[in-house]
Amino acid sequence: MKFLIDAQLPVRLARLLQLTGYDTIHTKDLPLQNTTSDVEISAISIQPNRIVISKDRDFFDSFMISQEPYKLLFLTTGNINNTELVALFINNMPQLAELFQQYSLIEMNRSTIIVHQ
Repeated sequence: MKFLIDAQLPVRLARLLQLTGYDTIHTKDLPLQNTTSDVEISAISIQPNRIVISKDRDFFDSFMISQEPYKLLFLTTGNINNTELVALFINNMPQLAELFQQYSLIEMNRSTIIVHQ
């Protein structure tokens, strides 16, 4: 699986996913870095089949309307510190990896993973 992590999430999350074997980039790795528009992020996700990880509700709405980006992990954790966020991913990556084989829109909060069909 390949991931593209949106600007409001820490680079630390991208590096964790890279260390665990996932092809992952953060918006800071892009030419326009964190100023990359949502439209451009969606376009970047499509050709190499990158799953966008974001807290931005605009991505959720875009996916519901136009099925873009390629796939989306929508985080609804509210304010969460980086240590808790990293722990949430460590604890849930096996299940997320399995779900993304079949589904395209997944929401994750502090206690639940919700599959949107």
